Amino acid sequence: MYPIPRLWWQFFSHRKSPAISLTDEHVSSHICWPWDLDIWWELNNGRTLTLYDLGRLPMARRAGMIGVLKKNGWGLTVAGSTTRYRRRVRAFDRITMRSRVAGWDERFFYMEQSMWKTNGDCASHVLIRSAFVGKSGIVDPNEVMAAMGHEGPAMRPAPWIEAWIEAEAQRPWPPMQETAGAPSA
Repeated sequence: MYPIPRLWWQFFSHRKSPAISLTDEHVSSHICWPWDLDIWWELNNGRTLTLYDLGRLPMARRAGMIGVLKKNGWGLTVAGSTTRYRRRVRAFDRITMRSRVAGWDERFFYMEQSMWKTNGDCASHVLIRSAFVGKSGIVDPNEVMAAMGHEGPAMRPAPWIEAWIEAEAQRPWPPMQETAGAPSA
């Protein structure tokens, strides 16, 4: 089940936080609860992505994205992600999350987030490719930026993000199809 009470708590906790620019960092605090665990008694990898929502959405509100979404009837969707896990997060561990927009291109916004343990270790890091969507599909980021009052050129993602974008462009879609003679699942 999606943790809506926790999401509302994050919005409530940051209700008086000052507005940030699109590329400023949003810092939030979270706890790994027992229901976030997998069978190895650590933060479940799927739940990790859900917890990243709890940092990304309040960041989007503080940066003015949520208001633009509401005003224009748009939605915000995840169009891809890559996650690096490095340290275990256990029940009742406190996590500091850092979230920011890392750039945008002709089609997508790229958001970078990380979870930090109290001892200073980075537990995980995610890159999210996100799109604003409307009735006609993906909304051009230039239109989004104009609606947010941003003037100036696009902020190109860092070279490592550009490399990921290029690698993703080579990924076949649709994914593997059953081939003649191959056993079916």
